Amino acid sequence: MKDIITLGEVLIDLTQTGRDEGNVCRFAAFPGGAPANVAACAARLGASAGFIGKIGRDSFGQELRSTLEREKVDTTYLRETADFPTTLAIVHVEDDGERSFTFYRQPGADTQLTAEEALEWSRREDFPRVLHFGSLSLTDEPAREATLAAVREARSSGVLVSYDPNYRPALWPNEETGVSWMKVPLAEVDIIKVSEEEMEMMSGTADLEKGSLWFAEQGIRLVMVTLGERGVYYRHGSGWGRIPTVPTVVADTNGAGDTFLGAVLTCLCRWLGEDPGRTLDRLPEGELKEFLAFGNRAAAKTCSRSGAIPAMPVLEEMNEE
Repeated sequence: MKDIITLGEVLIDLTQTGRDEGNVCRFAAFPGGAPANVAACAARLGASAGFIGKIGRDSFGQELRSTLEREKVDTTYLRETADFPTTLAIVHVEDDGERSFTFYRQPGADTQLTAEEALEWSRREDFPRVLHFGSLSLTDEPAREATLAAVREARSSGVLVSYDPNYRPALWPNEETGVSWMKVPLAEVDIIKVSEEEMEMMSGTADLEKGSLWFAEQGIRLVMVTLGERGVYYRHGSGWGRIPTVPTVVADTNGAGDTFLGAVLTCLCRWLGEDPGRTLDRLPEGELKEFLAFGNRAAAKTCSRSGAIPAMPVLEEMNEE
């Protein structure tokens, strides 16, 4: 049994790394894509992880496959297409480390994942403890129906479903359409990670207590709202609160949220183990707080370095603290 299988986009982050002596922007081609980042982080921290998605039959696609394999992420369900190129995201990094994105994805290979491909894991009965996905795979068909089919299958098979409604305005015709589709899977979700902005967009309130409660009322059992330098707010059962972040000198924030989530899911899978008596509902609040603090520490390390996957910490690094 895999601990975690993630589904969605894997792409190249062409990330601004500075300017040369002629004031021309320099870019580095980093492997990225939120679900792929989560899988890579989990694998670096000792979980068994796999990835479901699609790449182009091009040099960027081959680099992404090689990267995931180097990170020990199972690529059995990573498919290729010769008809569409691997998706590119141009990442501009501001002086404070925050990012803005431009996508070359009209369409990109990741949007061409089919339902048959997305469900292959279930036909082999390769059921993980957690299936994780994000909202970027809901922007276009056939990946939209493929994603929803895999989520429904996971939920009906007793697999924990984790969701990151990662809003990217450039990929939606307008905010209303984006939010509408981002809400569609909520009834099938057990665990969610949202930013403050995404929480307000989806719940209609900027109040952390009320916004997180709105998600809980949709049936989501663990709600995590990332607050940047202020840490993370959580709601689980009757417990809620905030875990502070770890101060760090920021190189860029690319992949920080994915690192946090990959770390938390890894801790959860480790705690669940093979004991059928351990379930998400029975997770003690003290254990959860430790998982969230671990996730914050891992995310801080990623922020201190450039790129997403290459910047993520390994387990030995975390254990040295």
